[in-house]
Amino acid sequence: MPGATTLLRDIFGFDAFRPGQEDIVDAVAQGQNVLAIMPTGGGKSLCFQLPALMREGVTVVISPLIALMRDQVRALREVGVEAGALTSGNTEEETASVWDALDNGRLKLLYIAPERLATGSSMTMLRRIGVSLIAVDEAHCVSQWGHDFRPDYLRIGELRRALGVPLAAFTATADAETRAEIVEKLFDGQPPQTFLRGFDRPNIHLAFSPKDSPRRQIMDFAEARKGQSGIIYCGTRARTESLSKALCDGGHNACHYHGGMDPEGRREVETRFNTEDGLIVVATVAFGMGVDKPDIRWVAHADLPKSIEAYYQEIGRAGRDGAPAETLTLFGPDDIRLRRSQIDEGLAPPERRMADHGRLNALLGLAEALECRRANLLRYFGEEATACGNCDLCDTPPDTFDGTEAVRKALSAILRTDERFGAGHLIDILTGNATDKVSQRGHDQLPTFGVGRDIDRRGWQGVFRQMMGHDLVRPDPERHGALRMTEAARPILRDEQPITLRRDTLISKSNRPAVRALVSDEDAPLLSALKAKRRALAEAAKVPAYVVFADRTLIEMAETRPATLDQMARINGVGAKKLERYGDAFLSIINGEAEALHPTRRKLAGRAAGSLYDQLLEVQADLARGEGGIDKPLSCSASLLARVASSRPRDLGELTRILGERRAERFGPAFLDVLHTAD
Repeated sequence: MPGATTLLRDIFGFDAFRPGQEDIVDAVAQGQNVLAIMPTGGGKSLCFQLPALMREGVTVVISPLIALMRDQVRALREVGVEAGALTSGNTEEETASVWDALDNGRLKLLYIAPERLATGSSMTMLRRIGVSLIAVDEAHCVSQWGHDFRPDYLRIGELRRALGVPLAAFTATADAETRAEIVEKLFDGQPPQTFLRGFDRPNIHLAFSPKDSPRRQIMDFAEARKGQSGIIYCGTRARTESLSKALCDGGHNACHYHGGMDPEGRREVETRFNTEDGLIVVATVAFGMGVDKPDIRWVAHADLPKSIEAYYQEIGRAGRDGAPAETLTLFGPDDIRLRRSQIDEGLAPPERRMADHGRLNALLGLAEALECRRANLLRYFGEEATACGNCDLCDTPPDTFDGTEAVRKALSAILRTDERFGAGHLIDILTGNATDKVSQRGHDQLPTFGVGRDIDRRGWQGVFRQMMGHDLVRPDPERHGALRMTEAARPILRDEQPITLRRDTLISKSNRPAVRALVSDEDAPLLSALKAKRRALAEAAKVPAYVVFADRTLIEMAETRPATLDQMARINGVGAKKLERYGDAFLSIINGEAEALHPTRRKLAGRAAGSLYDQLLEVQADLARGEGGIDKPLSCSASLLARVASSRPRDLGELTRILGERRAERFGPAFLDVLHTAD
């Protein structure tokens, strides 16, 4: 049986594992019980699909959603792997085909839903077909306190014992309580080999913004990314429908999705999202685990998520292909009140409610952070990180001020009114606005009346929101949301502890950061042509576009412009089966573009730099896979080569400043030889 690296290259078309994958693949292939907690988009599926090809017998994959199973089966078949699913959504022909492959010993991966484990016939079938491994996707569904709880997941431990085979469980949920439940329910409390991989998704840009005309904020965000696939999460079903209509009226390709829709309507949206380029789905969290589309370019939250884990999972659906992706999360005091009341009014025991408030506090701390969001996020998951340079706070550090005095004034107003009023009434008191409500209650006679006139109403709204975000005050559900002080606020009230707040500022439309381009301007036309060809092939085969090739693969094609099948085979994501099936079609697009000079090269026509560019391009082709021809493919964009040819750096230090360390290490000495010879 070929080794893992060979199968990775020949079947899946990748030259190297993502961080952490190889150790997990080895452990699963060796038959160890495994629990792997990996970030969404970290390549969990490959960690059981690859071992399935390395082991004898059938690997049974237990997955919670039919759409997710069907997508993975389609993708596996596309690369030449025998896989099938037995689901209630199968046609008679599909089910017969799966049974035929099982009976003939061809099937390597069998996907089933957890509900199927409740039938005695399924256990008989699984005993008969020679199961050698059980893989459990979305293993956090075993947690009875999680929002994704699936009762039939509790039967998986019984299945493992009955078949006497190893089990590999995978999830992106990092919560320690959930991990303990997984070990107890799936592994009988016997700790499996556990892998807790890094949670950093450096390709995802993180951004939060206080709500200020939230519909306009979401519409502006979507408009700057028109034509790219995206998800907008909303807190209510009604909002998904109204926002979807607004997007359609604005010329976007958009639809809504929520749990109140009939099953056929939900399936239609799932199918459209997987097959159409540039579709926006406006959804509640019901649109979640079944999303397996790798080229989602952005995720926006029109309302605050319920916890930091939920936020992490939901934004993790963007950029699963590793290409740049963006996020935006809107939040306001109403969101905080809603999330607090949902926790306080729930049926969970007190210790669970306390833990849920802690998770919400972590998310609010991220929303109100004053420095690098990624560092804050990773710190919650137990990882240390330096400033990332890929979040809104790294892009534009916030304007802050010492908020201690303002917070003390606000707390004083809350206490002097017996913690019976919300922010609106308290702001009237602080700003000296003698409304009828203020006067009738005698609050215009309080010492705090008018003490906050130095801050306008909008500024005080920001102060109160940040106080809620820092958990200094909470809405009291028994007093219709009136704000009450928490213990965390007492040191500030006593002037024993300072607090720094952010001065909220409105960002004008002209100053908003532009969408990040996937490729340089000169490569954009070729990328568009490659996407059009991909779409045509996908429609003809009735499969999602990403099953043909992921965005990241097309981006590499556009940047490196392979001229032969040999060069095409070196592109990440082009395995043997896809090369045979699609290689010629995509080469014809690339070579058609290549008949004319590359736009960057055309600018150098008639200049000495043009000849240098050609020589550098030739040297790069020779070293694309390193001197030995076995390294991971690497290349420079046309614009980088043009800079080198035009500026003619004299030494490796100058060249490194242009190319970066990785490219300079691969190409530096050879490029310098070309430049020195030309002198």
